[in-house]
Amino acid sequence: MEPFVLKNESFFSIESWIRQFPGLAAGMTTKNGGASKGNYKTLNLGLHVGDDRSDVCINRGKVSELLKFPLNTWVGAEQTHGIHLKKISKADRGKGSNSYEDSFKDTDGFYTNEEGILLSLCFADCVPLFFIAPESRMIGIAHAGWKGTVGQIAKEMINAWGREGINPQQIFVAIGPSICEKCYIVDQRVINLVENTLVDVETLPYNLINDGQYSLDLREVNRQIIVNSGVPDTNIQMTGFCSSCDKEFFSHRRDQGRTGRMVSFIGWKEIMKSL
Repeated sequence: MEPFVLKNESFFSIESWIRQFPGLAAGMTTKNGGASKGNYKTLNLGLHVGDDRSDVCINRGKVSELLKFPLNTWVGAEQTHGIHLKKISKADRGKGSNSYEDSFKDTDGFYTNEEGILLSLCFADCVPLFFIAPESRMIGIAHAGWKGTVGQIAKEMINAWGREGINPQQIFVAIGPSICEKCYIVDQRVINLVENTLVDVETLPYNLINDGQYSLDLREVNRQIIVNSGVPDTNIQMTGFCSSCDKEFFSHRRDQGRTGRMVSFIGWKEIMKSL
């Protein structure tokens, strides 16, 4: 069953998690329902891609209303295709929410166990990884392009949670909309790095299509890394949506670099305490 369900024209949610864990917001925006124009039409949420900043802020405000998560509770990152993670607290709220300049530098993953924070990262083909350990109320999100994938950012998250006392068997993961293997063609150099990352696997996540050209299933590489890190395969959900094939999404490859960004997000809403 497809874990990502379209809630309206502007975002998908991880429906099984939303039903199972009251107060959770988790999902990914689409490219539809915003104010941006031209190459960024219409719901571009990237502050760093050359779009009109006021349009991006309008778009972010709209999404915050749809999710019932005020923009001043978001955190965002200057993503660099690395494997650096940041544990977030309420003191960090608002950093990178409507300004790229004050976002977290050199960061490709966030995690927190506090309420009232929306962890957000930008995507346009790379793999969004969503993590939750319900018993500990820990949630996280990571950005895995090919560099972050072979750098094993997924394993970094699982190890970071291990230092918080969370066993991998307590972790659930959703692998979100991103470029599919048919649309993602890479060279031998990337495949060599994938081979160094995955040792003794039964199913190769790539196929030779031409001399020195391979189709690569980045989502499957991440799934294998997550399983090898101790998370049960039954705890992992993976989308069937492709950011390049499916027109609901911005795609860096399909649109030849001139495009907007979706935001993947996860956060616990603050529960109102009765007096």
